[in-house]
Amino acid sequence: MKLKYLRIFVFYRLLRPYSEWTRKRRMRSYAALMGVREGMSVLDLGGLPRIWDSVSQRIHLTILNLPGAVGGNAASHHTIRYVEGDACQVREFEDCSFDSVFSNSVIEHVGSAEKQAAFASEVRRLGKSYWVQTPAKWFPIEAHCGMPFWWFYPDRFRRYLIERWRKKLPEWTQMVEETTVLTKAEMRRLFPEARILTERSFGIPKSYFACFPGNWSSDLSDERNALPPPGYSRENS
Repeated sequence: MKLKYLRIFVFYRLLRPYSEWTRKRRMRSYAALMGVREGMSVLDLGGLPRIWDSVSQRIHLTILNLPGAVGGNAASHHTIRYVEGDACQVREFEDCSFDSVFSNSVIEHVGSAEKQAAFASEVRRLGKSYWVQTPAKWFPIEAHCGMPFWWFYPDRFRRYLIERWRKKLPEWTQMVEETTVLTKAEMRRLFPEARILTERSFGIPKSYFACFPGNWSSDLSDERNALPPPGYSRENS
């Protein structure tokens, strides 16, 4: 590992156990709030199979991702189907084809505001219910580049850093450059029928979730539908 890559290497190495812990907590919350049950059909837009290891109920999972993004068939207790495609324009499936549509840290990577709106439209079209997560800019360490308070730097300074990084790590830099985080208000606008929840870590907003249980989950208790899980708070509206 060359010295010029050391900061990135150390950041991702230290981030790994924390990310594993937050993903497991997130998936437990998803299973509880969405009433995940055996045999449920779920479409994961832009995801990978590993995150589903934390969901004990055996589901029929379809993972849609870009060509080459998912390599091979991972061992899983779920039934998994892999589909290559564009999550902003899903031609492969009809309306309400799935009990639930799931997305974890994808919408901030799809591109422009128009692309994000198209992604949200497909989520709402394809699922009888849905759960969409995106990072919050308020968390002190930016999840993609590891820089503290990245989204509060002046644009000119961010551009300067990006141009420096591009010379050494062009693909990684492109990922950082094309990341566009959403505000809670933008999530509310894109997913108007959903509850917007805030995931907190150490009391600081870490992520936002658009959570729409749908009519099919009306058999869940009123208490479960009314209260966010530990570590989450509902929007103030």
